[in-house]
Amino acid sequence: MSETSFDYEAHLAACARGERQALRELYVQESPRLLGVAKRLVRDTALAEDIVHDAFIKIWNGAARFNPARGSARGWMFSLTRHLALNFIRDNSREIQGEIDVPYDVETFDAQAHSGRIYHCLEQLEPARRTCILHAYVDGYSHAEISQKLGTPLGTVKAWIKRSLTALRECMG
Repeated sequence: MSETSFDYEAHLAACARGERQALRELYVQESPRLLGVAKRLVRDTALAEDIVHDAFIKIWNGAARFNPARGSARGWMFSLTRHLALNFIRDNSREIQGEIDVPYDVETFDAQAHSGRIYHCLEQLEPARRTCILHAYVDGYSHAEISQKLGTPLGTVKAWIKRSLTALRECMG
């Protein structure tokens, strides 16, 4: 089932009512992309799997608190997973400093992301480039998956993402 026809809000509402099948369907639908997001952040597959497991526990327990007025259900799931991964990095940064290549201070990034500045900076990107960034870092798609999804050559997608990340760093500066 594609993400455009999958009703994330209905599944979260069903989770809030205690319907375990809804959680299973959310897991089948999104766990591969959530795992991609977590792996990009923590750079360790086993650890990323643990983070996604914890995220689904939080999704199950917090489904009743999801507020569609604050954003999409899918975005809420990705945000929750991302925050678990960033919290792990922050809490363990002394122990794993040399093992993880974090391009800048996680707490600073988190503060900037919450300030709305990231949204402003994303809006400055051309729509196709913004879509590539969101597919890569929110949806967890690989460059090849983005290329296929957009019908754009792989080299172009890689170049757009690289240039867009540079533009975002400058804008967030």
